[in-house]
Amino acid sequence: MSKSTSLTIPIERIQRCIYLVREHKIILDSDLAQLYGVETGALVRAVKRNIERFPSDFMFQLSKAEYDTFLRCQFGISKKGRGGRRYMPYAFTEQGVAMLSSVLRSKRAIEVNIAIMRTFVKLREILAGNAALRRRIEAMERQYDEQFKLIFKVLSEMVMPTQKSKSQIGYLTEAEGHKKPKSKSK
Repeated sequence: MSKSTSLTIPIERIQRCIYLVREHKIILDSDLAQLYGVETGALVRAVKRNIERFPSDFMFQLSKAEYDTFLRCQFGISKKGRGGRRYMPYAFTEQGVAMLSSVLRSKRAIEVNIAIMRTFVKLREILAGNAALRRRIEAMERQYDEQFKLIFKVLSEMVMPTQKSKSQIGYLTEAEGHKKPKSKSK
């Protein structure tokens, strides 16, 4: 039987901290530090003291290009010398966040990790549901596309007048581009 936690972090708050970088869902070191209630530097130092627990598929440092193109656009940054970041942020995958629970041992860290893990699970469920829904919609589109093609073909044939050659009534002059018919000799 699980104990109820005294810390309540809305799932929406954690979802806003999850980004897709290098085809991984990640949370940045600064966002994790804020959730854990510690300074970003303290979190990074604790990770570096236990770096063997964080292989590259658990945690990686963003490149300058990723930081410039992706993160600056989303957050903006402060200028160096005025409290801005002096190093590129670290990105933690779901497994890296789980590993943080063995490095940060406070009660708050445990509760935050549980909330984050539940959020990752919820996101996977949502994505799986969306994938199944997308497959069903695509199957229906294929089925109905064929039926609609047939219906549109029939409708277009019904609407379009048939082109029958009509014989003209009346006389045409040479000025209209037609020669007068030759008279028959008797």
